[in-house]
Amino acid sequence: MTSADPIRVEVGLGTRAYDILIGPGLITRAGTEIATRLPGVRAAVISDDHVAPLHLESLISGLSSGGIEAASIVLPPGEKTKSFEHLQQVVDGILAARLERGDVVIALGGGVIGDLAGFAAGIVRRGMNFVQMPTSLLAQVDSSVGGKTGINSARGKNLVGVFLQPRLVLADTDTLDTLSKREFCAGYAEVAKYGLIDRPDFFAWLEANWQEIFYGGPARAEAIAQSCRAKAEVVARDEFETGDRALLNLGHTFGHALEAATAYDSARLVHGEGVAIGMALAHRFSARLNLASPDDAHRVEAHLRAVGLPTRPGDIPGELPGAEVLLDYIAQDKKVTRGALTFILTRGIGQSFIAKDVPASAVLSFLGEAIEG
Repeated sequence: MTSADPIRVEVGLGTRAYDILIGPGLITRAGTEIATRLPGVRAAVISDDHVAPLHLESLISGLSSGGIEAASIVLPPGEKTKSFEHLQQVVDGILAARLERGDVVIALGGGVIGDLAGFAAGIVRRGMNFVQMPTSLLAQVDSSVGGKTGINSARGKNLVGVFLQPRLVLADTDTLDTLSKREFCAGYAEVAKYGLIDRPDFFAWLEANWQEIFYGGPARAEAIAQSCRAKAEVVARDEFETGDRALLNLGHTFGHALEAATAYDSARLVHGEGVAIGMALAHRFSARLNLASPDDAHRVEAHLRAVGLPTRPGDIPGELPGAEVLLDYIAQDKKVTRGALTFILTRGIGQSFIAKDVPASAVLSFLGEAIEG
């Protein structure tokens, strides 16, 4: 491999295995990479008003150089775009472009665009090819890998969707230079998550190297690759989240409830920030249940705060509903099975586990204190 070659991570799913390529310049190489795997396809590129002005023209040119003709559909940015209304817009756009089942839908954007475009690819003509081109750190290390797609409901986040594995993920690290610090921080929460699940050495490495990751040194690509390897290993073992893939939801049950409580208003809270607060809460709740040392909860919170992430519900601007309302959102979450509350809790840094039948009364009491605190 030369210095110009991307890092390659394989998601091992047998005949449906696919590559994640990580490195600079992948947008301009997209046509060649896609045509090698999907010869003769036409494409629909789904993006948003923030990403399209920065990268869409380069991608269309890159696709053309590989012989791929592409139509584009540009949506409003933000979590509220993950709706039935915009799903219909994407579906109609794909059909209007007369794309066939063997053609490809390309998601150019962050997690919102990836989730929405993937859902559309999964249902149009009963399933089309799908390629992820994540432009945010969060999407590059998490949402673009593993095949989860979907939209939100008024009753909760990601409650409508399908599993559809992409045929390829192209994580162009040049796109990260266009992110705001807030967006990059939000993505970093998902990077930290992999260390907190079961890689304590990785979390310690992040504590020592996070500044280089933020400023774009070699540690940035390595952190992305390590995160993708961690997720790829879990997805290969448990594609449809019937077992330990649920560990990837560390922080998400609390985080999703907070997102729903803010009506997915990105001015108040974005997904990665919700995950950061959720991970801090999960560690504090674990300490509250005498499962882990309070020192570990303090260490997690200290690191997340050092990089600029919120760690408590009180860090969210504006008022939040009471603990009872948050508990109702948690009860709607996909991690709930037959009404039993399931959380990802921890016995320490890198020692997360799936806790089933968590007493609602304990959660309610903890949430009340967390909101007040």
